[in-house]
Amino acid sequence: QVQLVESGGGLVQAGGSLRLSCAASGSIFSINDMGWYRQAPGKQRELVAAVTSGGSTNYADSVKGRFTISRDNAKNTVSLQMNSLKPEDTAVYYCNADVVPKWSDGMQYWGKGTLVTVSS
Repeated sequence: QVQLVESGGGLVQAGGSLRLSCAASGSIFSINDMGWYRQAPGKQRELVAAVTSGGSTNYADSVKGRFTISRDNAKNTVSLQMNSLKPEDTAVYYCNADVVPKWSDGMQYWGKGTLVTVSS
């Protein structure tokens, strides 16, 4: 069984910074893409940033230049450094990973989410 556990959410003032982390654990053979999504109240879940196993990154236009995604393949972790936060960044942030478990076919896994609240 594979689990993704996020940490690092919280309350921050506009202009501040937060760092989210996510660790994948369990019977993992390999991990392809890892990423962060977010869902604000009343809105659909959207991609924030993603990183391939080779280190290529992709960002939503709304966070480019402010957020940085990184991963540690040896530790099966992915992080999101969020700077210059805005009230519109307020959302529940979810970690996502395309995992190939040791004993089954690959599939998408999700963390339970961590709340980020940016006050104005």
